[in-house]
Amino acid sequence: MADKEIWQKIGEDFVQAYYQQFDNSDRSTLGMLYSDGACLTWEGQPFHGRAAISGKLGSLPFKRIKHVITEQDFQPTIDSCILIMVFGQLQADDDPPMGFHQVFMLKSAPNGAWACTNDVFRLGIHNIPV
Repeated sequence: MADKEIWQKIGEDFVQAYYQQFDNSDRSTLGMLYSDGACLTWEGQPFHGRAAISGKLGSLPFKRIKHVITEQDFQPTIDSCILIMVFGQLQADDDPPMGFHQVFMLKSAPNGAWACTNDVFRLGIHNIPV
């Protein structure tokens, strides 16, 4: 079970760093957490590459945001990556809190650092009546 502890700890550390940086600093600096060829899908809109991702995150229209993580799940992949699924709520400026879901894929670089290669974000407002 030692391997599980390693990938879970790496995933937890990434989630904590990501949302702390997102909430408390210039969001455009989040691009440094992504690989050069990373992909982001933000509410169905695709962005490819670190510069495009930094531009998107830095241009989001709110001044303040606070994320509250309610659940996070981690899985190692067969190609030594880490899959992360995050559930929570966010509050932007004076808007009411909204649910959100975000999925990250982390990959280890040759220097031992981890970078996000894939990121999919959706607000929890896309409910389909049944």
